[in-house]
Amino acid sequence: MQSLKQVARRLKKETYAVYLASTDQRVPWYARILAGLTVAYAFSPIDLIPDFIPILGYLDDLIIVPVGIWLVLKMIPPQILAECREKAAAEIERGKPINRAAAVVIIAIWIGLGVLAAMWLKKLLKT
Repeated sequence: MQSLKQVARRLKKETYAVYLASTDQRVPWYARILAGLTVAYAFSPIDLIPDFIPILGYLDDLIIVPVGIWLVLKMIPPQILAECREKAAAEIERGKPINRAAAVVIIAIWIGLGVLAAMWLKKLLKT
């Protein structure tokens, strides 16, 4: 059980480091986009497969987030990644980082997707 807690802490730190890298202009644009999407999915309350579905509900979190973080970590230059990891560790030590702007963006994305889905369904039902 202790090793699971260590893995969870490490994943939290890596996720926050990836978020910090997504805002760094020295990181290639494609890595910043993938980093932003990965972090948004990790912190989003909405999953591809809802968590109440036994086993499968948590399987997407156990695969998508770690694979996304792994891919992003491979794309970020090592010196920038080291800086972001240090900043993430310092922020986590001071307390839980809160980014209201990121929350607003995530909510706006989900609202936008909901509107697009509603428009698509409306068009589909008319035919």
